[in-house]
Amino acid sequence: MRSMDVAERRARVAVRHRLAPGLRSDDVNDVVRSMVVLHATDPATVYLSVAARGRGIEPAHVEKALYEDRTLLRMLAMRRTMFVAPLELVPALQGSCADQLAAKQRRTYGRYLEQSGAVEGRIAHWWSEVEEETHAALLARGSATGVQLSKDVPRLRTQVNTAPDKPYAKPTNITTWVLVTLGCEGRIVRGRPNGSWSSSQYSWSPVESWLPQGIPALAAEQARVELVRAWLRTFGPAPLNDLKWWTGWTVAEVRKALAHLDIAEVDLDGVTGLVLADDLEPTPAPEPWAALLPALDPTPMGWQSRDWFLGPHAAALFDRSGNIGPSIWWDGRIVGGWAQRPDGEIAWRLLEDAGSDARAAIEAEATRLGEWYGEVRPVPRFRTPLERELSA
Repeated sequence: MRSMDVAERRARVAVRHRLAPGLRSDDVNDVVRSMVVLHATDPATVYLSVAARGRGIEPAHVEKALYEDRTLLRMLAMRRTMFVAPLELVPALQGSCADQLAAKQRRTYGRYLEQSGAVEGRIAHWWSEVEEETHAALLARGSATGVQLSKDVPRLRTQVNTAPDKPYAKPTNITTWVLVTLGCEGRIVRGRPNGSWSSSQYSWSPVESWLPQGIPALAAEQARVELVRAWLRTFGPAPLNDLKWWTGWTVAEVRKALAHLDIAEVDLDGVTGLVLADDLEPTPAPEPWAALLPALDPTPMGWQSRDWFLGPHAAALFDRSGNIGPSIWWDGRIVGGWAQRPDGEIAWRLLEDAGSDARAAIEAEATRLGEWYGEVRPVPRFRTPLERELSA
């Protein structure tokens, strides 16, 4: 069994994830493809993940790819998490994750409607009618917010209390439920937000305005194979459990997808890792490099087992739900954290001694990042201990 030690895995991260300065790209789409997808639960993550891997890229370039060229698409996929994906990967994400998520969301919302007594008659039929009316209204408008659509489709204003016996209970209308379900089905897409690039107040568009033929259908089994192949190319070698965690699938589903690929097992310091069989060549380590990655960046969120790059720093950099905050990387490992202060300054702190070369490289990255932010002051959606302290 071929052995791949921590040093080799860190070198692969530098190269595959475009984190070493000489491997950064001036093309937004290339950056996204190199990471399979970008986390987008926090809208700012998309832009800051590109900034960390880009050369000569500005926020306007990311907006152009998302909303003008429409070569990237925002969608719910693995683990019911929001991602930005290159269009060519969307069918695999739709078939492997989003279709099943749509069915699950519809069941959940249907159960809430039934328990509330807000709808008489067959709930599934009623829900389907509301979806059709909403889609038709969006086609007529071309683009709209949830508030605008709720004026066009009165049934979207149906009120439901999902926790009537709780002190925090509060009735809410079903507009977001319907839009989320239609989005998961691939019938509508999230468009340009109101406000800056850190805003999450999206408008919605019918998928036909982005993809005239809709999202190409891909059977779930084939879709899982394609997604696993892409993940292994970017994040391999890694234990099977990391792949299971990242996809959110069952072990059986992961193993079935792997069975359709030519896979090699490698030794990761005593743990069995998986890698594509044609991807066993050693990766030469680039010159030492520094990177300031944002909260929920796809690199640290690519694996469940993180000791080989995280070390003892989890308590300072993660929240209680397992979301990572802004992190500082030096030569393939996390050595500290950073935050943007209200005046725009990038404050940072090392959690271990990385040496004078690291400090100089990190300072240069902090300066570059501060310029990239401009006047935008996004607050990470998931606050972590060190980020709160540094941003105060």
